[in-house]
Amino acid sequence: MTTKDAYDEQVRGWFTGRLPEGWFEGEGGAVEVVIDREEITVVGRIPAPSVAADVSPAERAAAIEGKIKGFREDTRDRRIAIAREAEHRFGRKVAWGVECDDLRVLFTHLSVPVMTRLRQPQRRVLDTLVEAGVARSRSEALAWCVRLVGKHAEEWLTELRSAMEQVDKVRAQGPDSAAADSAAADGQAAEGQAE
Repeated sequence: MTTKDAYDEQVRGWFTGRLPEGWFEGEGGAVEVVIDREEITVVGRIPAPSVAADVSPAERAAAIEGKIKGFREDTRDRRIAIAREAEHRFGRKVAWGVECDDLRVLFTHLSVPVMTRLRQPQRRVLDTLVEAGVARSRSEALAWCVRLVGKHAEEWLTELRSAMEQVDKVRAQGPDSAAADSAAADGQAAEGQAE
């Protein structure tokens, strides 16, 4: 197991143990915890509102939005307290979100600037999106492009992430880790002989 895997498991375990029971549906109130360099995002599923089977799609959508807003307001103080604890413990900001029926909503979350260098053809793509009104700025156009790639290449990105995890596992088993384990074992043996 890599250091990153161990860290991610520690974060997930902490949230699983720290979240109040009954907040989320699923086995043990299971939540999705997504971790990157700057942020931890915690998303749980809440029950869909009870509405009649014959209500219009607009009424159903409004009921779901109302349910999410109610959850957000009712849990705000507790979520803030838990987020502060996690930020202190893990050194990352915490964002929250919920899924209700088929709607996923993220509450306040980070928008992190990313510096990039683009050549003229790439800048022209962004400028076209701005000029067409798809985005208000190059920054927003770039974010739009990233979302589009993520949407259409999710299977490929998942496969790439899996391959990267394999590389981390192989790297952790490399000669440097074996030498470190051997040195640690030698040190423990020497301590045992000294006693």
